[in-house]
Amino acid sequence: MSFMPSDWKARFITIRSNKMFEMVVISIIILSAMMIGASTYDIAPYWINALRILDIAVTVFFLIEILIRMAAEERLKDFFRSGWNIFDFVIVTVSLIPVDESEMVLLARLLRIFRVLRLISMIPELRILMNALIIAIPRMGYVVLLMFIIFYIYAAVGSFLFESINQVLWGDISIAMLTLFRVATFEDWTDVMYETMTIYRFSWIYYLTFIFLTAFVFLNMMIGIVLDVMQTEHEKYNREHGEGEAGEVHWLKEHAGEMDQRLDRIEGMLQQLTESSKR
Repeated sequence: MSFMPSDWKARFITIRSNKMFEMVVISIIILSAMMIGASTYDIAPYWINALRILDIAVTVFFLIEILIRMAAEERLKDFFRSGWNIFDFVIVTVSLIPVDESEMVLLARLLRIFRVLRLISMIPELRILMNALIIAIPRMGYVVLLMFIIFYIYAAVGSFLFESINQVLWGDISIAMLTLFRVATFEDWTDVMYETMTIYRFSWIYYLTFIFLTAFVFLNMMIGIVLDVMQTEHEKYNREHGEGEAGEVHWLKEHAGEMDQRLDRIEGMLQQLTESSKR
């Protein structure tokens, strides 16, 4: 059941779908982020008061914007069916916590930082990226598990072989894993390698095989997973919005039945015309 008169609802739908309205919302979000950054500087009390007034204005604008989007829905519960709408609602709601000299001032300021994340919900490309990242995390978990196994094996070997050379880097398996993480990120890893090569001449094989597995193989596996999920999410977005090749294919599949019915009717009419002409 609708909770708004139809004429008002039509106006709210028009406002919500207006590209200019979206650009204004994005601009206000960027302004809010700049205000948060400006508040971290040591500025004059005059500008502090100006920032507070602007913060109140931004908060009121976000409240009005979220109410317009809620009112534009056919039913109120339809608004909360979208995870991004829930995300925006939570961000706007927590922004209503007043920033004063009370005990909640630090929490309120921290929560206002998260208003920048609303850019993700407003820009479709960012939503696709975030959805792809969330979906890819479980699949990347298996790669991370395999990487941990490789780290553990190499750390154990490194601790056994190189502990006598440098106790700080190879004293136990946990420290050795941190050292290997340094090697995997190429943070002065050659210094570590040359140090062990003074005792074990062929220890470079240990480092190069480790780097090949972690920095090249597993990292590219993660990139491949993310790219695959991103392509799937792009196709899903195009199907839902009827854009691109995927949207055209989806439209054809949806209307294939209707087209078949029309062809059947045309074929029937042609048969009737043929039979009538024969008579």
